[in-house]
Amino acid sequence: MSAAGLSMREQHAYDAARFAEIVGSAAPEDWARPSPVAAWTALDVVSHLVEWSRGFLQGSAGVELAPLDVAADPAGAWKAHTADIQGLFDAPAGRTVSNPHMGDKPVDVALSEIYTPDVWMHSWDLARALGQDFDLGAERAAAMLAGASAMEDAMRASGQFGPRVEVGPDASPQEQLLGFIGRDPYWQA
Repeated sequence: MSAAGLSMREQHAYDAARFAEIVGSAAPEDWARPSPVAAWTALDVVSHLVEWSRGFLQGSAGVELAPLDVAADPAGAWKAHTADIQGLFDAPAGRTVSNPHMGDKPVDVALSEIYTPDVWMHSWDLARALGQDFDLGAERAAAMLAGASAMEDAMRASGQFGPRVEVGPDASPQEQLLGFIGRDPYWQA
């Protein structure tokens, strides 16, 4: 789900820049800190976003992007990765993703549907790993939760989401979404 009024390319630029701010706030010793994602460190959050998307683009769209060494320079790798992905939003050049789970879609549409929301949600994970707060935005969180709830069985079957964490009836949309995707919204490093 995108924020009101932003195009796909603008939404990616916005979410990637917010994530870059969090990456840039980390000291070298912070990368080993645990994250809210079980068995992941702060570095693993950044590595995940870079590696899965590059592999997906190569396998589903034939887009070859240069390898990046996230462990050696997380901020530099994120900056280069963001530029690569933004380039696909800015000039998709008729590229198509062909994937058994998504069918055939323009590369920018596919990235907007699965990659940009991943950056947005993992921003919370990285911020929490670094001892920071991150506001996903109540309206966007509520919209994502509504859409995801309709696909809950498929999401859980994918193995990419943990079991739901129950939250109270007066929980915020952000807390509800985080609980839905298997995060403890009150997790502390």
